[in-house]
Formats: sequence, structure tokens, C-alpha cells
Amino acid sequence: MKLVFENMPAPERSPLATIGVCVKDCEGYVGNAVRSAVGQDFPHFLMEMIVVDDGSRDQTLKIVIDTAMHTDIYTRVFSGEWIGLGQARNTVVRNSHAKYIIWVDCDMVLDKSFVRKQTEFMENNLNIGIAKGTCGVQHTKKYVEFFEDVSYFAFCFRNKGEKAKVLGTGGSIYRSDVVRKVGGFDDKFRGVGEDIDLEARIRSIGWQLYMRTDALFYEKRRSSWRSLWKEYFWHGYGGYQMYRKTRGILSLYQLNPLAGFFVGALYSTIAFGLVYRKIVFLLPFQYGFKRIAWSFGFFSCQVKNQLSRARD
Repeated sequence: MKLVFENMPAPERSPLATIGVCVKDCEGYVGNAVRSAVGQDFPHFLMEMIVVDDGSRDQTLKIVIDTAMHTDIYTRVFSGEWIGLGQARNTVVRNSHAKYIIWVDCDMVLDKSFVRKQTEFMENNLNIGIAKGTCGVQHTKKYVEFFEDVSYFAFCFRNKGEKAKVLGTGGSIYRSDVVRKVGGFDDKFRGVGEDIDLEARIRSIGWQLYMRTDALFYEKRRSSWRSLWKEYFWHGYGGYQMYRKTRGILSLYQLNPLAGFFVGALYSTIAFGLVYRKIVFLLPFQYGFKRIAWSFGFFSCQVKNQLSRARD
């Protein structure tokens, strides 16, 4: 990855928080994500932003640079051929000068107080290695988006606090020194799963993970069943890489479609208590659909790896 843009000379004072954004082919919404990051009410001289463009073929890189040109937050943009999420995130880690790294996905929008609330939480909870904010439910007429929003909201509600097992990078704040202590992200993860792998290693050395701080963010959800299938197929594809590395992270029996149906039933009751809409009782079918897509992705990657070993 090469540095392709820097909006000002590096400040003499180290920032408190780095906004880390890894992007690829997301021209339709990356502008909103970057604008929400630079519009924070947190002192800008205590922030820096590092964007890694992982081989975009659309206008993503241009939009990022055009937006970053108009902020007083120290910003660097790296770009190059596709290297995968593990290496892309490590590019942020290696170049960060801050105590914390806050990960922002290209399809997210942060509340203006997000960075302030996340850093305050970490400063007041010294046993927490990673903390995730709260994803808000957006008003939409598309059922796929609504189901994704409300199911995630129910998941966060049930797993609030230090009992959280999986957080994910988007909307999460990491202690930089802890990330470096466990060796950073695994470069071998070219698809998804790099965050779950890192979380497990951070937890293994005694740090706690925390779900649902008061910091609010919104996330663009998939708007069609086809796009939802592609997303979870990709998650399953990356899940096989994670399963091969350490089988203790994934419990495959919990990820089969039948288990997904029962998990969806559990979250539908929680979701009804939160939004009072009977439509949420269809969540079991949505969960089953996602687990089927995940399973296809998992076994697709398994077959590909077996064929590759056979050729070798």
C-alpha cells in the first residue's frame, strides 16, 4: 500500500484516536461515512484519520480524497492492489500514532458524539480491550433492511456488557497497544473473519470485550435477498479460514440453518419487546436463510482448498 494523499504535515502532538477506514468499491455511500467521521464534536487536533483503499475499481478513492481535502483532521489515504482485510487493517495499525483505533466501515454513519463517547468509555474502563457502540434502527419500508436492523439490535440488547463474545470491527474502539501486543491482525485473512480472530487473541490474554456503549452509529443494510445471500456467502467463505486456524472460535453446529431458525425465534421475541411489530416473528426464516448462505460459502471455500491441495 502506498501513501497517495496527506492533507497536512504530521502534527507534533500524538492524537488520542485514529479513525480507521478500510474501503473497496463503495462509491455509493463512502462519502457519508467519511463526512460523519470528520464531523465529530471531539477536538479535531486529538484525532487522525487513516483510510486504506483496497484496490477499488470505481470512484471510491476519488470521493475519499475529495472529502478529506476539506477537513482539519490530519488525514492520510493509502491505496494499492487488493491485499485483503487482514493486511488492510494492519496498514492502519502500523501507521496509527494514537492510543485508540476506532473502526468505521464504508457503509456506516456516525453520530457526531461517537468518538467522544467511545474514548470516554475506554478512559473510564481500563479492563476493556475492545468496545462496540450501539447500532441504531433506521426507518425503512424494505423488509430485508428492517429485519437486519432489528435482529442486530436484538442481538446487542441480549449481549450488552462484558458477556459479548463477538463484536466486529465496525463501530468498535480498540486499544492500539493491545492490538500490537497480540501481533495485530492476521495477514492471511483476505476476506472476513480477521476481526473475530483478533478478538479471540485479545480475550485470551485477559482483556474484556464490551458490547453496546452509549456511542451511536447507523449502518446501511442489504436491501435485497440476493445481496443478503452474497454477504453471508462471503462471511461463510471467510469463516472456513477462521475454522482452519483455530476451531475453538467457531461452533459449526450453531451455524447450521436449523440452529439459525431457533436463534431467529429467540431474537424475534426480544425484537418484539423492543419495536412492537408482529412482522419480527418472521425473523426465524431470515436467520435460516442467512445460515444457508453462510454454509454454502463455508463449504465452497473448503472444496476450493481441498482441490488446491490435491493439485499441489
